[in-house]
Amino acid sequence: MRAGKPTVLYVLARTVIDTLRITLATIVDVRLGRFRREQGDARLRWWSGRLLDHARIQRTVHNPDGVSIPSGRPVMLMCNHGSLYDIPLTFVSLKGSIRMLTKRELFSVPLWGRGMRVAEFIAIDRSDHERALRDLDRAREKMTSGICLWVAPEGTRSKDGSIGVFKKGGFMLALQTGALIIPIGIRGAHQVLPAGTFSLEQGREVQVHIGTPIDARDYTVDTREELITAVRAAIVALADIAEPPDPPDSPDLADLSAQAAKASATAR
Repeated sequence: MRAGKPTVLYVLARTVIDTLRITLATIVDVRLGRFRREQGDARLRWWSGRLLDHARIQRTVHNPDGVSIPSGRPVMLMCNHGSLYDIPLTFVSLKGSIRMLTKRELFSVPLWGRGMRVAEFIAIDRSDHERALRDLDRAREKMTSGICLWVAPEGTRSKDGSIGVFKKGGFMLALQTGALIIPIGIRGAHQVLPAGTFSLEQGREVQVHIGTPIDARDYTVDTREELITAVRAAIVALADIAEPPDPPDSPDLADLSAQAAKASATAR
């Protein structure tokens, strides 16, 4: 059901309030020296559930292989990205210390940006070459410490629900860390809140399909395209999206990832 303007404003207000609640609680706990990663995990799952409930999203998780986030090795979640609700949908579908790799501009938002930083979200600055190298190095450190990194391989939300060109940077990060990639396909979220609009459709049925993990250790930098093809094929099938013919190449963070890894190795 398409929501009217008053309902949209109400959902937006509730979203802001709930976001402020977990942001302020996290900042206070950090200041008092009592914040633990597990607290952040629980708060993010609570926040995600609240956002989905405000939009009245009817969600179903399909995980036929019983996939879970393993401990003791780097893990990345990669899914199609057609809505802002993809992130909370993922957070409630798998248990673990899931954090986003997101653009640095969001960290400039008052309070929210600080909350994201102390909660171990990872910024990436594509406009500053040297800072991007440091950001990718920090991402590797967080993954090694147990953070499961959520990445949208398309780099941005799809405007029409189709699947876009995959950036190579996330895959370079997976190769450099030997990550286990869990492919996820989300069906129906695009219609809830299409990119670039405030057109909210409540009561939409959304399905989250979790696929068989793909081990980046089975690939090398030379076979990176094979890894991208395998992950893309899995996501396309899980999301039940028609694959566009011959997607063109697109600039990405692959070179930055390689340079960051080289610089990190040299420093050690």
